[in-house]
Amino acid sequence: MRERRDTGANGSDAGPQVAVVLKGYPRLSETFVAQELLGLETRGVRLDIHSLREPYDPATHPIHDEISARVNYLPEYLWRAPFRVLRGWWQARKQPGFTAAWQIFRKDFRRDRSPNRIRRFGQACVLASDLRHDTTMIYAHFLHTPASVARYAATMRGLPFAISAHAKDIWTTPDWEKREKIHDAEWLTTCTAYGAEHLRSISGGDAEKILLHYHGLDFARFTGRPMEDTAKQPAETFRIASVGRLVEKKGYDDVLDALAALPADLDWHLDHIGGGELESAMTAHAERLGLSSRISWHGRKPQSDVKALLAKADLFVLASKIAADGDRDGLPNVLMEAQAVGVACVTTAVSAIPELIVDGETGVLVPPGDPVALSAAIARLATDPDTRARLAAAGSQRVRNDFDLNVGIDAIAAALASDESRAEKAAA
Repeated sequence: MRERRDTGANGSDAGPQVAVVLKGYPRLSETFVAQELLGLETRGVRLDIHSLREPYDPATHPIHDEISARVNYLPEYLWRAPFRVLRGWWQARKQPGFTAAWQIFRKDFRRDRSPNRIRRFGQACVLASDLRHDTTMIYAHFLHTPASVARYAATMRGLPFAISAHAKDIWTTPDWEKREKIHDAEWLTTCTAYGAEHLRSISGGDAEKILLHYHGLDFARFTGRPMEDTAKQPAETFRIASVGRLVEKKGYDDVLDALAALPADLDWHLDHIGGGELESAMTAHAERLGLSSRISWHGRKPQSDVKALLAKADLFVLASKIAADGDRDGLPNVLMEAQAVGVACVTTAVSAIPELIVDGETGVLVPPGDPVALSAAIARLATDPDTRARLAAAGSQRVRNDFDLNVGIDAIAAALASDESRAEKAAA
């Protein structure tokens, strides 16, 4: 375990002691998680982070350096740490809820006979034995693997647990598993009305446990730029920015096809930040389309580089869509970041994106999977700086009015404190 600190940000032991379970930490693609963790610390919540994976990104965001929670890396593969897993199991089986946790696992395993299911239980045994004695609850970010580990470990230790659900974890987890996790959890918060509606619809009699808290932004970190910066002389290169992982649901094949269809006399350049499993496929597709000289693939970068890119962009483009396996975005934070900086956005009317972008008012929406419509929208805005400036100003105002992260973090901190109080009363 890497020691960072033992008390809350205010130096007091008065706040709840929460074990946060994450699939990986730190991760460049999960800025929203980092900003929530820092926000909880500043509100006196004492955190320990338990990550199911070692970090693999080449850099971290500056905000990660501000988070003081100690980090414990659980064994990602059980066979690589057999003695630690055995020791965790030996300690966990002494816990009052081990038999109940084993019964839950056996029921789950009958429906999901995968190595990953076994790994979740093994990691839960290690987590249950690693938790500090004054832990008041377990809080899992993501409804799939982290919530399973949290559920098993919380049952072993007789602790309450809560879940923060986001996007892929909602849409690729079986309904039976979501329903049972919601039933056993104290509460579940999710970051979009789109996701909340789905979870309530499958939750049986536990719909009241589903809470909606948008991630939002810390606007102290995002300053707008003068609106006149959105207008360029026709002779200047039109700068298009996009930030997102190179995976199917982000729709970069559609972005490239749309760019290839732009008018020949439009001088444009795309800057992209993000890595992913389709990196080679996308660069090859760009080469086939003859676009390689007009695209800069920057790879994974920290948030400071994202902000610098947005500050010089004329337009932000994101072509999210539903992947073949059902995976989809929730409400991508990078859209809020682009609007906060003052960049007009063209994106798709999929998932929760219309909860932020109002077509023709705070941005432009096109149908998902439609590169022709995407190309037409980009071409139209490239030659209309006044409309870009209007959309940028309206988008910036909207995101600052309705997506302040402090609202959601205040509510989550209050819920964690309430769970601590209930746990203390139960123990008494």
